[in-house]
Amino acid sequence: MIPGVNEFDDPGIFASPPAQESRSDLGQADFLKLMITQFRNQDPFEPMDNGAFLGQLAQFSTVSGIASLNEGFAGLSASLQNEQALQAANLVGHRVLASNDVGYLAEDGSISGAAELDSGASNVQIEIADSTGQLVQRIDLGAQQRGLVRFTWDGRNSDGEVAASGHYLVTVRVSYGDQVENAETLIESTVESVSLGRFGQGMTLNLPGGAKLPLSLVRRII
Repeated sequence: MIPGVNEFDDPGIFASPPAQESRSDLGQADFLKLMITQFRNQDPFEPMDNGAFLGQLAQFSTVSGIASLNEGFAGLSASLQNEQALQAANLVGHRVLASNDVGYLAEDGSISGAAELDSGASNVQIEIADSTGQLVQRIDLGAQQRGLVRFTWDGRNSDGEVAASGHYLVTVRVSYGDQVENAETLIESTVESVSLGRFGQGMTLNLPGGAKLPLSLVRRII
């Protein structure tokens, strides 16, 4: 004891040892150390079976491989998100033609779209209906050749009056002689913003009128 110093007065004597950094993972060196310790302390009359030892090694290798695979997937996910962000920046402000049968009519605006024909048709008819299903306008485009057939609705109903702003259902009916079929409707819209996908989901395009559209439905960027 140091002369003149009471051991109970010295806080350093009873100070707690430095806190050890806690770890929840088991590294390769730790695993090998545990295996060696297990060998040294095994019962000599019942030594560890070689198969059990190899099984533990295989299990550790599998866990390590899964961890490395998860790290690789995490890096790939980050890379894909960065690529999505670049795509999003290029889409905002552009008009797209997408598989969609609902168009938004702005005040004093119009709705444009198209239909892709696999073969020539005797007539292509566009039907516009409101949110209640009531027919608002019907447009006959006449005979059309194979390929992309464009159309535009000026926003007026069958009486020539300007229709109210809102969302309208657009149906494309294609006539092949006496046979009439519904064709895929493509609506042209402006991309106002883009929401990046999370947890494996794709990007979502935010369109006028609050509509949302998956990027996968886009057929053309205009």
